[in-house]
Amino acid sequence: MTALSPTLLQAATDHPVMVGFSGGLDSSVLLHLLANAPGRQQGSVRALHVHHGLQSAADHWQQHCAAVCAQWNIPLQIVPVQVARDAGHGLEAAARDARHAAFKANLRQGEWLALAHHQDDQAETFLLRALRGAGVEGLAAMQELRAFEPGMLWRPLLHLPRVALEQYAAQQQLRWIDDPSNDSADFDRNFLRLQVLPLLRQRWPHATAAMARSAGLAAQAAGLLGDADDTLLHECSSADGALQVLALKQLAPAQQARVLRRWAQHQQLPPLPGNGVQAIAQQLLTAGHDQQAEFRWQQARIVRWRGQLHAVPPTTPWPPGWQRAWDGKAPVTLPDGGRLWLQGADGFDRPLQLRQRQGGERIQLPGRSHHHQLKHCLQQSDIAPWLRPQLPLLCDGERVLAAADRILSAALQQWLQAHAASLHWQPPPPVN
Repeated sequence: MTALSPTLLQAATDHPVMVGFSGGLDSSVLLHLLANAPGRQQGSVRALHVHHGLQSAADHWQQHCAAVCAQWNIPLQIVPVQVARDAGHGLEAAARDARHAAFKANLRQGEWLALAHHQDDQAETFLLRALRGAGVEGLAAMQELRAFEPGMLWRPLLHLPRVALEQYAAQQQLRWIDDPSNDSADFDRNFLRLQVLPLLRQRWPHATAAMARSAGLAAQAAGLLGDADDTLLHECSSADGALQVLALKQLAPAQQARVLRRWAQHQQLPPLPGNGVQAIAQQLLTAGHDQQAEFRWQQARIVRWRGQLHAVPPTTPWPPGWQRAWDGKAPVTLPDGGRLWLQGADGFDRPLQLRQRQGGERIQLPGRSHHHQLKHCLQQSDIAPWLRPQLPLLCDGERVLAAADRILSAALQQWLQAHAASLHWQPPPPVN
């Protein structure tokens, strides 16, 4: 630990740090190192304890953490969380998700979140990812430093074996708590820690260090591949962020797969499922220009439209039959979270009605003497098909005056021009 301390402790004085403090051995060692950093400014290091409430001794752990932090003069924040036991991906993963959500919600701007993962944790993560068939990004396992809005996530002990932490804790006479769930082999990570890794180390004493080193090499390779992916993604992207089908089809299949996954990540879509890339290649890239082929997973969609792939995030559906009166005097928030407002005028001459498209509507366009089907007007416009159902209709009785701010009737356009006013629509935000 002495070889690490100067670098570790210097970093503690360069940035404000919030330590994820469970009260166990690993986080106790990390917090003690940071608490004793030479030159540390008062208040530059603080601790956060997440109270999961999953163990009968959880309240005792909270009291222990409070006593330790008081002794070391470290501010402590206790954050209770609710763990979704039916989250569909296991209690261990659900607890981790709740913990990380608590960290992110309480991390301050520019602050570093310090977690006490060590070399043995890295080896376990590497094995878990390999057993799940992960690619090079997955095998890179945990990074020592990465972005974690609104700050950074920092794992300063990642290259140290747990035995080094045990030795440090014994030398400093630290007190810590033991989570009894760590002794249960029911969880995958515990099974590796308790049964698989000890067996591997009997044959290969340096197995843990070797797997951690492989994770580091995978991280280097992933970084290089990521740079190449970004270059290809830029070449295949249009100005609005859509993917150009022709450019994508010119890539080798492996490049297509990586660009598609990178693009989905940039579009903040859920990770593509295992069959996602193949389905997109077979169904979307080969579709005709007049087809609106799409691929759906979870609540997200990728749609091919006009020679491009578009990411369509989920939105909130409108209640059936929704409508309301609107006088234009104040912006109105629509059921799906979109907004509509009138700019340049105090309001309409009389209240109008807002509703969703139902089908069969007709509208008289500027410069035309007869009415057109609104459906045909939308099809001939540049409005994306997935936005058309979200367009609020502005009506005067049965007469359609506008579809949001995208298609205006002759009567509404004349009124807006006479009042030097304009109508504005903000599409609904995506649903997370």
